[in-house]
Amino acid sequence: MAIYHFSAKVISRAKGSSAVAAAAYRSASRLHDERLDRAHDFSAKAGVVHSEVLLPEGAPERWRDRETLWNEVEAKEVRKDAQLAREVEFALPRELSQKDSVALARSFVQREFVDKGMVADLNIHWDVGGDGEAKPHAHVMLALRSAGPDGFGGKVRDWNATDQLVTWREAWADHANRRLAELGFDARIDPRALKDQGIDLEPQNKIGASGARREIHGEAAERAEDHRAIARRNGERILAEPETALTAITHQQATFTDHDLARFVHRHTDGKEQFDAALSKVRASDEIVRLGRDGQGRERFTSREMLRVERGLERDADALAERSGHAVTERGKAAALAGSSSAGLDLSTAQRDALDHVTRRGDLTLVVGYAGTGKSALLGVARAAWEAQGYRVRGAALSGMAAESLEGGSGIPSRTLASLEHAWGRDRDMLGPRDVLVVDEAGLVGSRQLGRVLAHAQAAGAKVVMVGDAEQLQAIEAGAAFRALAERHGAYELTEVRRQAIDWQRDATRQLATGRTVQALAA
Repeated sequence: MAIYHFSAKVISRAKGSSAVAAAAYRSASRLHDERLDRAHDFSAKAGVVHSEVLLPEGAPERWRDRETLWNEVEAKEVRKDAQLAREVEFALPRELSQKDSVALARSFVQREFVDKGMVADLNIHWDVGGDGEAKPHAHVMLALRSAGPDGFGGKVRDWNATDQLVTWREAWADHANRRLAELGFDARIDPRALKDQGIDLEPQNKIGASGARREIHGEAAERAEDHRAIARRNGERILAEPETALTAITHQQATFTDHDLARFVHRHTDGKEQFDAALSKVRASDEIVRLGRDGQGRERFTSREMLRVERGLERDADALAERSGHAVTERGKAAALAGSSSAGLDLSTAQRDALDHVTRRGDLTLVVGYAGTGKSALLGVARAAWEAQGYRVRGAALSGMAAESLEGGSGIPSRTLASLEHAWGRDRDMLGPRDVLVVDEAGLVGSRQLGRVLAHAQAAGAKVVMVGDAEQLQAIEAGAAFRALAERHGAYELTEVRRQAIDWQRDATRQLATGRTVQALAA
């Protein structure tokens, strides 16, 4: 199973740290520290499979040399308690090859850090744990100052904002899950705490390969014992309620193999005796369901709870689809289109057909479209039509960034699904019979969460419009719910790329969206 880990810390001189020494260790290299006039030699360190410095536009090329870069950072900081760099560390999905992991980490670092002006020193470690499983992860050292042709400028305070880490954590989960989906993996990562995911297990401390070596030498024993104590308590929970393990494992993947189950139980137990007992208890549970063998000959399983979730989702979706409310009159649509046209936005024939689809009578409608097909513009016109008809339009998406994008592109007030559910749990902002809820990037929403949303909307008499790409995107939680609903109830498909005006760019966009990467890059 893919494991979520994303943390950040500041490398500070006040704590006795050296940016040069930190860079040497993370890159497994020998670097000379000019400030201390000594060498930091970690060239014997194993497990570093990729190492490079990525520079923002306009930064000096000399900084591609790691020794030059971090010595200049040290020289720029004169205070004895100076903050030298920020380090971000994140776990890479075990399902990916080294090549795919490097490409994933590089694209994330480029987009979230380098494109925003940061100098990034990326190192990917491929440690192997005591269980023989790879523990791939990335270390990213980030300079804290702006970069220009003449060197470092002032420190950028926005990069140090407290909410920045939350944004990065969410962005990493989104970035990794999209890539896992594109490569056909069912596994997903989730940045939320286990409690917020509805999993009754304690989160464990991260003990990497270096931590394990320290324990052997008698160091960090307290932290290691705490890690084992949590694993023991989790093992006791699994022994008492084996369904806890099934709930947790199907939270990230709707089906699983016996090997997946063994790895999960191993991570949440302490010692062979407890592992064997817990694994036997889970395998013998009445809640486990055998599904037969997959295309690779591996036997796959799911849980009865997962089946109940999917059946409930189907039931509520069917009830919504059979209702005939929330229609918009032809006059209302015409007025919305006229208002859009006067503002300089003319919908294409395909977008007008999609507008007819989402504003028709009925409380469940789905729209499938590639990126760049004008879904946001279409929804902006639909919002105007719905509001003119007296309906209240609300938007939601899995991530905060997607919710902001929906609101910015369509004018629909939007928030995260988690925020909506939190409010509903306190009897606030409840849906009603005059509400239209637009769920964007619906392909990323898992069966459990989408089931709760549809159940609430169905009971409240509201309409639900789901927008996404059923082919490219799969859910972060288990279950490709949007794809299943699109197959069951049908969806209007937008295929005409509007964001790009040149034919070959439109073709390349379609090819990227459907996995034809070689053809897209050739174009």
